[in-house]
Amino acid sequence: MSTSLPKKVVEKVWGRNDLPDYFGGYSSRQIGEIWFEPPTANDGLLVKYLFTSEKLSVQVHPSDQDAQSLGLGERGKEECWLVLEAEAGAAVALGLNGTHDLEEVHKAAVDGSIEDMLVWHDAKVGDFFHVPAGTIHAIGPGLVLLEVQQNTDITFRLFDYGRPRELHLDQALQCAKLEPYSGSSSTSVGERSEEILLDNDALVVKMLTDQQLLVAPVTSTIIPLSGHIEIGRQILEKGNCVVMEAGEVLRSSASAKFLVVNDKQNALRGGTGRD
Repeated sequence: MSTSLPKKVVEKVWGRNDLPDYFGGYSSRQIGEIWFEPPTANDGLLVKYLFTSEKLSVQVHPSDQDAQSLGLGERGKEECWLVLEAEAGAAVALGLNGTHDLEEVHKAAVDGSIEDMLVWHDAKVGDFFHVPAGTIHAIGPGLVLLEVQQNTDITFRLFDYGRPRELHLDQALQCAKLEPYSGSSSTSVGERSEEILLDNDALVVKMLTDQQLLVAPVTSTIIPLSGHIEIGRQILEKGNCVVMEAGEVLRSSASAKFLVVNDKQNALRGGTGRD
């Protein structure tokens, strides 16, 4: 039976008070993230919404191999972003402006000039960015992003604009690719009725639009973005996230747009999408 995932509200120094209507509108708190908590702590996927009023730290996430070598568990953090709202001039930083050595990047992180090494990409509604583990990155202000990631929260900060938060230079530089962005980005996604946005060793992310009848071949995470979907007796709209069991049937409205996400690693192990 499908499971609607509970929300966890996370305050951040770079967050916002003006949340979208589907999350209640104005908040007295500085909300940076809303998480949809997986059915169990060891589930392979985590879905978040991000709301930014300032730049996030310059950071990097480890790969599975890096996380294991650092004694941080089995999984690193591969992630991707779908831009849902974007103010004029909004941008995300992905990768460096060339290949640099460790000493250069360490010095730049300490003195703040690492900002000048980043490559910023315009971020518009409908853009999709894949952020491979090891990619040095940052997110600018004026954005609402939907993030799908491996279910860990390992973040190593290289630079934080003078905020009084911990940096993790040694761990970050053990994991970071000191080179240009090696991932992929797409624009204007969702113009076809079915589109594979990402398919790698960690995640499969598909966008489906319009009226659909879908029988889940494996346990899948479903994220409505517009219109509504029905799974059994549940009717779900934007601002919700549900885990749909293998064999369940999904019906969507003619105006619907939604993501179907799978934990590729678990599927490769022969599982159904859950650990």
